[in-house]
Amino acid sequence: MTKKITLIPVMLCFFCMGFVDLVGIASNYVKQDLSLTDSQANIFPSLVFFWFLIFSVPTSMLMNKIGRKNTVLLSLIITALSLMIPLFGNSFGVMLSAFSLLGIGNALMQTSLNPLVSTVLGDKNLASTLTFGQFVKAIASFSAPYIAMWGATKMIPDFGFSWKILFLFYFVMCVFSSVMLKVTPVNEKKSDEKSATVLECISLLKIPAVLLTFFGIMCHVGIDVGVNTTAPKILMERLSMTLNEAAFATSLYFIFRTIGCLTGSFFLRIMKTRTFYAISIAMMIASMCGLFFGTDKAVLFAAIALVGYGNSNIFSICFAQALTSMPEKQNEVSGLMIMGLFGGTIFPLLMGFASDVCGQSGAVAVITIGVIYLLFFTTKIGKN
Repeated sequence: MTKKITLIPVMLCFFCMGFVDLVGIASNYVKQDLSLTDSQANIFPSLVFFWFLIFSVPTSMLMNKIGRKNTVLLSLIITALSLMIPLFGNSFGVMLSAFSLLGIGNALMQTSLNPLVSTVLGDKNLASTLTFGQFVKAIASFSAPYIAMWGATKMIPDFGFSWKILFLFYFVMCVFSSVMLKVTPVNEKKSDEKSATVLECISLLKIPAVLLTFFGIMCHVGIDVGVNTTAPKILMERLSMTLNEAAFATSLYFIFRTIGCLTGSFFLRIMKTRTFYAISIAMMIASMCGLFFGTDKAVLFAAIALVGYGNSNIFSICFAQALTSMPEKQNEVSGLMIMGLFGGTIFPLLMGFASDVCGQSGAVAVITIGVIYLLFFTTKIGKN
């Protein structure tokens, strides 16, 4: 019972982890406000995930020194600061600063929060619990476009926030989650072992199981950020929708990601992990066909829903596989896996250049490369 109570503030932190996904809809509104090109606007999501490359492994070392809970608390403080900044301006530099801090805070959070679940729960049902955490995270993700659309259409005349009311709402939730985690006791076993260096952590990539999982997470996040950012643009390009109308595409993606996480936590208990993973990849392949060739509203919506559901459990499956493959190095492996979120930098940049040249079909082609790798990775699931 104590473990279940402790999981409540931990799951609130997963909700805060989802704040990083606001970058998709936010970058579209910033593009509109500042009259940017696709490649310029895609700098924002790319910048957010760039910091995972820099901070993930050092964060795994920081956890060894100050503990997993304290590292999560630090990440929440940085995240709260990032959400305050856009409330005081809308220039290119202000938004770059805000998204940079959001990326740094999220890098610390994702590196430390997943192992914190292992501390609270142990290795039993770790994959399904991480999937449920992703479900909670997805609630924040699909709420972001709705909050932004509400602010953009209703305005908020007394405060002048417009779509940026999104940042204020999430700031309040971040502070509340910080307080809840702070007052919750977590029993962490302190390790007497010497903390690994950055090079020692990175050297774990020499192990094939770790390296292949690392690339799997890179592709998962690249697909996630790519669809998050590009889905509204596809509807605007092919169906002549306005941004406020097309913003629903981002919510649709995250709604089905949420459904996928919720049902996935059940299916992963009763079904072989590899079987469920293969079904997920099949959905994503069908989605890529729909996004590339579709010109009908129903087809495009179905494709967005399919990739949302299909991509919903990939991270949890890959992450759990990595942690269980080297239980004695969980902090270090966690840092490496979260460094894989750097895929969220590479994919949007390539997609931005591709879409400037040949429209949103070019962006979909880049996303498809990630899906092809995940298809290859099917044979590696369950092998440690």
